[in-house]
Amino acid sequence: MSMDSRLAQAAGLNQKDKATAYQSILTDLLARPDQATLAQDLHILVENVVQESTGLVIGRQVLSELAKALEVGIVQDVGLRKQIVQDTLDIIQPRIVSYEEQVNSLRFQLADILEADHEWSEAARVLMGISLDAGQRATEDKFKILLRIVRLLLEDEDSVQAETYYNRAALLAPSTQDKEALLSFKLCQARISDYSRKFLEAAARYHELSWVTEIDEDDRAHMLSAAVTCAVLAPAGPNRSRMLASLCRDERTAEQPSYNILLKMFHDRILRAAEIKDFEGTLKPHQLAKIAPSSNDRLASAISDDNDISDPNASKRTGPSTVLDRAVMEHNLLASSKIYNNITFSGLGALLDLTPGAAETMARRMIEQGRLKGSIDQVEKLIVFESSHDEDDAQGKAGGLGDVEQTAEDTGAPFTKRWDMQIRITAANVESIVQHLTEKGLVTFESQA
Repeated sequence: MSMDSRLAQAAGLNQKDKATAYQSILTDLLARPDQATLAQDLHILVENVVQESTGLVIGRQVLSELAKALEVGIVQDVGLRKQIVQDTLDIIQPRIVSYEEQVNSLRFQLADILEADHEWSEAARVLMGISLDAGQRATEDKFKILLRIVRLLLEDEDSVQAETYYNRAALLAPSTQDKEALLSFKLCQARISDYSRKFLEAAARYHELSWVTEIDEDDRAHMLSAAVTCAVLAPAGPNRSRMLASLCRDERTAEQPSYNILLKMFHDRILRAAEIKDFEGTLKPHQLAKIAPSSNDRLASAISDDNDISDPNASKRTGPSTVLDRAVMEHNLLASSKIYNNITFSGLGALLDLTPGAAETMARRMIEQGRLKGSIDQVEKLIVFESSHDEDDAQGKAGGLGDVEQTAEDTGAPFTKRWDMQIRITAANVESIVQHLTEKGLVTFESQA
């Protein structure tokens, strides 16, 4: 008997026999060895059972059986199964409210197929169609669905939409007891901060997760590597110095490929272009994103440069071009404040490979944000750095010598006083080191007759 004949015969039966007839048709279709026309035949069957004349109860029963059969893998061909699921969802769409449970089951299956094919965004969109507020769905199940959507969107680097669903998941996190889901939630939090270029937050969260023993060791090593990368890319300043100190105290970072750059940044050493070439190759696309200066920064740089005497050998760059470029320039600017008491705009521009006006703009912004202590003398075209022990407190005293208490002589000249204090501290430190070595018997002094 043909498919149309069996459907016509089933339509004329009473409700009790009609349900048995439709289920029998479905079973026979799925049991056929030749599945060449299976998708078309199921399309006709589903169209018939979702009609109002068939009845809602019968429609739900048949669709539930179909969803269950597809889930257990009766249809082996993945492409064919994907086609059947998509076609069935399209047919049910106008009456989705009546078949919510069956639609959700089919959506989960379609999302699994798309995720296996690395179609991350498509899989996320399928899950977005699931109504979380309807029915008796448990809070923990809602949390896991939202978390899966976030993870899928992040795989395609869609951090903006991922953050929207992350915020929804955050409202349900306190009600969740599943440790694995909570760890995945924290990882998504770190990745969103990373993609949003909030590198300091991302570094702290990655580093925290790298200590969680429940996570696989290889994954923990990957998170530690991500923490180091984000710390290097973070905006220069006291907060980053504390993060660098925390990572340098972690013995595991010595095995990281980026350890040398991490160490140089921690010790406030100036980085050269050749030193960051290998590190640049390890970055992800969003960490190499192009950046453009604001209109105010461009205007300020242009005005400053117009007032300068043009130097044919001076750099023509008006600002950093990438996220890494900006991180290295800001670090070198902060490192120069540890070396020099003051520096001219042109000197800083030569150091950072920027025009004098762009160098001044970068220094001005860092001073405004409290990441660099100093002042700008625009008449003399000079940046004056202020000494600060805040970052020393964050990183610890070199050699464990501690603070050296000195009483400064009031000479009336601030730069002379500062120079005298540096000499006093250096001499006191040398004396402490010599005394320590003498007590250990590592050096001896011969008395002269």
